[in-house]
Amino acid sequence: MRYFDTHAHIGLIYDDPIEQLLVCQQAKQAGVSRIVSICNSLVDFKQVYENLKPAEHVFHAVGVSPSEVQNPGKDWQYTIEAAVKMPRVIAIGEIGLDYFHKYGDKRSQIELFIDQLELAARLDLPVIIHNREAGHDVLEILRDRMPPAGAVLHCYSENAEYADRVLQTGLPIYFSFAGNLTYRNARNLHETVEMLPPDRILIESESPFMVPAEYRGKRNKPEYLPSTAWFLSEILQVEPEEAAEITYQNACRFFRMEP
Repeated sequence: MRYFDTHAHIGLIYDDPIEQLLVCQQAKQAGVSRIVSICNSLVDFKQVYENLKPAEHVFHAVGVSPSEVQNPGKDWQYTIEAAVKMPRVIAIGEIGLDYFHKYGDKRSQIELFIDQLELAARLDLPVIIHNREAGHDVLEILRDRMPPAGAVLHCYSENAEYADRVLQTGLPIYFSFAGNLTYRNARNLHETVEMLPPDRILIESESPFMVPAEYRGKRNKPEYLPSTAWFLSEILQVEPEEAAEITYQNACRFFRMEP
C-alpha cells in the first residue's frame, strides 16, 4: 500500500535537520511515499526546504498562515513567487482564516487570505486552506476568489451540512481528514465522510498535531498516517488497500502530479 500525506509540519516535529530527514524516511518505510511539508511562515519555509532537499519524496507548499497576519514578512508576495520556482514546490498554503485564536483582526486576515488566493490564481497553483471557526467567511470568499487550480479544506472540522454547501458551489474543493477522524466521538467527521464523493477525500497527518487515537499520548508523525487511512476504510466500507489508493490518487490529481 502507498499513502500520500497531504499536510505535515515537519519543521514542528523536530528542529534538528537530521531528525527531520529521519522522520521522512521512517514515513517512507511505513508506506507514506509522498509528503507535503507545510510551514506557517516564510522564514520557516526557507529553513525546512533546505533541510529536506535530500528527501525527494517530500514536496512543499509555501504561504503565509493567518497566525502570521501581523508579520507576514517584507515583500512576502515576491518571496512566494520566487519560492514556487523551486523544485518540488507544488501549492500555496497553508492560508485562510482563524477566528478562534483571533490573530490580528478579521479584516487583516481576510485581506491576507484574498491576496494569496489571487496570487495562487496568477501562479496557477492549488491552495491549502486553514479554517477555524471561520467557515462562513471562508466559503463566501472562495465563491468569489477560487483559484482555477482548486483548493483543499485541510484538517476538516466542519459538519456534513457544511460539506454539502461546499459541494453545491460546484467549485473544485477537496476535503482532507487528519488523525481526529479516528476519534470515536467525531461524529461530524464520520458523517461528512459518508456523504462525500470518494474522489474528493484526502488524508493528512497534520503532524505533530492531531495524532490518531491508536497513538494518543505521542507526538504525531507522518508514519502514523496508515492508521487514519485504515479508519477511513471502515467508514467507506472498503478494504484498507482501496482507501489508501483512492486517497493517493486523489492527492496526485489535486496537486497535478503523476501517480
